[in-house]
Amino acid sequence: MESHSTLPLPRAVVLALWVQALAPQPGAARTPDDALIRRAVAAVRQDDEPHTVEGSDDASTLLELLTRWTRGPVEVCAVLPAPGDVLGTPAAVSADATDAQECLLVQSADGAWALVPEITEFGSVYETGHLVAWHVTPVPAWRTQVLAAVGPLADAERDLRVALLTATEALASLDVARWREDAAETIASLRSTTPPDWPLPAVRGEAEARRVRVLAQAARLRAIVDLATADDGGAVNLWQADQRSTALREVDRAARRAMSAATARYATGPDPSTLR
Repeated sequence: MESHSTLPLPRAVVLALWVQALAPQPGAARTPDDALIRRAVAAVRQDDEPHTVEGSDDASTLLELLTRWTRGPVEVCAVLPAPGDVLGTPAAVSADATDAQECLLVQSADGAWALVPEITEFGSVYETGHLVAWHVTPVPAWRTQVLAAVGPLADAERDLRVALLTATEALASLDVARWREDAAETIASLRSTTPPDWPLPAVRGEAEARRVRVLAQAARLRAIVDLATADDGGAVNLWQADQRSTALREVDRAARRAMSAATARYATGPDPSTLR
């Protein structure tokens, strides 16, 4: 299995998938099992210190927030903004979300919110810890804005195939393994077809399996972008470097958009993952 560090998922993505798994479907009446909620919190936290929540009147921990938000149907989507490309992030949190590079959007019968994690590292480069505080901000209904920016999963999946060709060419042109021995393990994991060992809810049905496949491919593409942009290598001129950087930004955008599409779930209307 691939390690979490080799192909990491943004915390907002993991949280979005767990909110989906915990919340009842429209018309269903059930209360999430306390043990399952605690499992969700542990999955999001991983090796971090306990996560805190700020800006909510009735929740100071992730456990309390999930308990509150999964009592009834919710709409949810993780968005992964970047400078110049907010991907549907509400204006009230776009600056902070862009700095964090992730944001969770939630909407229920009680209102709509954006959660932006503030992540503080501590310790040494050999043993790094993380303090995570989720900032909760009320926002206007965001569904239409996100749908326009992210679109259905089928479109995002198609764009990933094109992005994969671009990313593979960029990585091959760099011949990263030749001049960076430390990259060999990462490159091997990117070529793997083994599903990543992520702390996600149990996959039930082809629709959920498809979401995980898209997430895995998008995560691999983002890892390729990180690898290919870390260093230009020794034989690349400035023009080639600029051309590759432009191409890789488009690859990263396609991957971020696909991740968002894979986490989008709406309480009413068609599920975008089923649209073709």
